[in-house]
Amino acid sequence: MDRFFWIGFLGFALAIIFALLQAKKVMSFSEGTEKMQKIAANIRQGANAYLKRQYTTVAKVFVVVFILLVIIAFASGGKMLSKFTPFAFLTGGIWSMLAGLVGMKIATNSNARTAQAASESLNKGLRVAFSSGSVMGFTVVGLGMLDISIWFTLLYFVFGIQDPIQLGNIMVMNGMGASFMALFARVGGGIYTKAADVGADLVGKVEAGIPEDDPRNPATIADNVGDNVGDVAGMGADLYESYVGSILATFALGATAGYGFEGILLPVALAFAGIVCSILGSFLVKTKENATQKSLLTSLRTGTYVAAVLSAICAAILCYIILGNAGYNWIGVFIAIVCGLVGGCAIGYFTEYFTSDSYKPTQELAATSETGSATIIIGGLSLGMKSTLASILIVAAAVLISYFAAGGTNTIIDAAGAFTPEFNKGLYGIGIAGVGMLSTLGITLATDAYGPVADNAGGIAEMSGLPEEVRDRTDALDSLGNTTAATGKGFAIGSASLTALALLVSYVNIVQENTDEVLNFTLTSPTVLVGMFIGAMLTFVFSAFTMSAVQKAAQSIVKEVRRQFREIKGIMEYEAEPDYAACVSLCTQGALHEMVVPALLAIIVPILTGLIIGPTGVVGLLGGVSVTGFAMAVFMSNAGGAWDNAKKYIEAGHHGGKGSDCHKAAVVGDTVGDPFKDTSGPSLNILIKLCSTVSIVFSGLILAFHLM
Repeated sequence: MDRFFWIGFLGFALAIIFALLQAKKVMSFSEGTEKMQKIAANIRQGANAYLKRQYTTVAKVFVVVFILLVIIAFASGGKMLSKFTPFAFLTGGIWSMLAGLVGMKIATNSNARTAQAASESLNKGLRVAFSSGSVMGFTVVGLGMLDISIWFTLLYFVFGIQDPIQLGNIMVMNGMGASFMALFARVGGGIYTKAADVGADLVGKVEAGIPEDDPRNPATIADNVGDNVGDVAGMGADLYESYVGSILATFALGATAGYGFEGILLPVALAFAGIVCSILGSFLVKTKENATQKSLLTSLRTGTYVAAVLSAICAAILCYIILGNAGYNWIGVFIAIVCGLVGGCAIGYFTEYFTSDSYKPTQELAATSETGSATIIIGGLSLGMKSTLASILIVAAAVLISYFAAGGTNTIIDAAGAFTPEFNKGLYGIGIAGVGMLSTLGITLATDAYGPVADNAGGIAEMSGLPEEVRDRTDALDSLGNTTAATGKGFAIGSASLTALALLVSYVNIVQENTDEVLNFTLTSPTVLVGMFIGAMLTFVFSAFTMSAVQKAAQSIVKEVRRQFREIKGIMEYEAEPDYAACVSLCTQGALHEMVVPALLAIIVPILTGLIIGPTGVVGLLGGVSVTGFAMAVFMSNAGGAWDNAKKYIEAGHHGGKGSDCHKAAVVGDTVGDPFKDTSGPSLNILIKLCSTVSIVFSGLILAFHLM
């Protein structure tokens, strides 16, 4: 089966060719009037400047970590750490960065084109924005397939590592660089975009009473820049590492489960099939003029669901060919894959239910604005907490069904204290379910990445003075984008929980293989229990740091906007132009300054925990951060999405419409929700997986030097 790994390179080629065709299609549309082009150029310039400074900052941290990994790997002769891992760390970070960069480049070239297309028809605006998102989606999966395929080829064919277990254990460490880069991109981009958004809304909408994206607001360009660096570049890096991480974790589990190279090949083949099915599904995304929010959602949902069904059919064929012909339980593994696909769609549906203004929860949340800001904040917190019920139960069901279907039993450890073969086979089922959930990432990410483009298009329409009907169309697309963004985050969080479980077990396997001591990983162990408390604490401390970062950066924007309104005479009368660059600069400085500490927590805490209370403590930490991080991420993302769409619902004419007291209360709720849904919430799923990969990479160091 090792001969068929060329399918990964084929998947890369197919995804990139489709992405290039979609990019060419987008660039063929007009960018609109000279004023629209100027605004788009300013957004592009701001986004490029931020990413340049962010990557420069992150590069310094990467060099330090790379040197540390080289020292550990080569000083120990490869015993504490594979000599390949430092270099895989660099390539993972570079590919993750590139995925975000490509997405941001196409997004900043699509925003004005979407606004111009929306001036012609709603369907045309949807198609341009969705095509832009497709470039991002298929670039991410294409680069992911390339990274995995290159490293497999090097390790197997060049360096001659032909033992599946050894190969799987080396490959699983390769996700650390991607996760590290993704966390910086998500946190930094999230701080930037929400600082600008909060500052613009609080002073512009609430205090000055001017519309969203009004050209008189000094923070409006920074707000639009933030949509790209946070919701596009950050999200691209985020989902790149989710995609790669799920496949690599399954590599290790497949080898341990005794499936050999068949178990390693299957997730790659499944990812290839997902690319083909996503391409086919993308052609079904279209709508009619004057479409309701529900019909717009149906348009995107049709493409996603068709892709999932086609992937399920392909999965059955692949399982039979790859596993069935080798005499393995292919039906059980196929059921596990279907669990992942169905689970992903179910999480998407319930996320949509709790965050879309087409449904009761968000409509009822909007109604709470009639009694002020406090009640809408309380209502949003309550809604977010309730929404965790569906996601957690779906993931729990997916874990149990995939585990037992793939051959798992209640007997986990044999008489010698080692994991039973049945247990390992069950875990492979959980891992492949995660791959199944992400197999259609190409189209799922396309529906997600389209949202910021639509948001930018609305801003450009407002600032360019396009007719009201154009802004109505872009608002409809933007509201849809809020829902699909929440759906994409729910999807990423759900897959993170499955991948984190797979990575946790990989950590246990690697640790146990490298020590003669039979370690106690049960909850009765005090070190495991203490580790769980530390993991839970890490979730809250990390969220606190990211929320505080947004608060500090937003305060500087609020002060700057107030200063300009006060000191630059004629802004409100359209007689003077605001200093947009000042707000862009403040957001950049704030984001870069505040992103480092939260990102480093994910590396420092697992290592220190391991060095102090040992490898069993790390298991507890990973369990604690996975469970609390998952619940917290769902809560924050859904609460934030609901607050945002409750505001949009009021702006559509309900409860007094724009400028009413209800609207002002909803703006305050949306402001609270901004760092929830776009900074802290989505960053948590990266935190979960980064803690796991860091623990795996430094497991040799922890085993050698732990105190307890």
